[in-house]
Amino acid sequence: MNGNRSIAIIPARYSSSRLPGKPLKEVAGRTLIEHVYRQVERVRSIDRILIATDDARILDAVRAFGGDAVLTRTDHRSGTDRLAEVAARLPDDTIVVNVQGDEPLIEPEAIEAALAAALERDADVVTLMTPFEDPALIRDPNRVKVVVDRAGHALYFSRSPMPSSGPAFLHIGLYAYTAGFVKTFAALDPTPLESAERLEQLRILEHGYRIRVVEVQSESWGIDTPADLETFQKMLGNRRNGND
Repeated sequence: MNGNRSIAIIPARYSSSRLPGKPLKEVAGRTLIEHVYRQVERVRSIDRILIATDDARILDAVRAFGGDAVLTRTDHRSGTDRLAEVAARLPDDTIVVNVQGDEPLIEPEAIEAALAAALERDADVVTLMTPFEDPALIRDPNRVKVVVDRAGHALYFSRSPMPSSGPAFLHIGLYAYTAGFVKTFAALDPTPLESAERLEQLRILEHGYRIRVVEVQSESWGIDTPADLETFQKMLGNRRNGND
């Protein structure tokens, strides 16, 4: 890792307005948080995986399947704030990968692509995008869209459809940055566009920092509702039955 240590931190909170107890929902004999953990475990260049949670039930469940977890404060406004509590104890040059705890389909190759770009240090943050396969999903506010400049840096993120001269891109909510930048980010004041879109990555752009967006081929998406959970269960069933 070019002298840098790397850690994947997976924020996981118990409360969810649309799917309470989401990290502990079981699909195919594993909790949702374990599905995510096992995907990250396949990334060879990650030195450590840590789940940061606000709930002892999640902590116990992670330790039961052999994972590493730490209990954080319960008053964090976002997953990034939870991650920042952990990053405060890390050296500033540690590469931190923020993996969403509700994206069990995140591919190891996608994580590797984010790590490789983070090592190039041409932006403050690295994240991912993939072309929309289903045009109907472009209007789904739960699927965040992104547009980039010619150098691959983010211009804007939105829950609404955005103008594009080519394919529309789905933002994959995985981030890679240094622990030092995580500490900086957590100290930034919230911004108007962030509040309007309910997307904290806009705070980074509004404060003048750069986000590099790497295009990958991915099927990853966040599980936010019972219907999403059912879809994920069906996908696993199809794969195991050889119908994929």
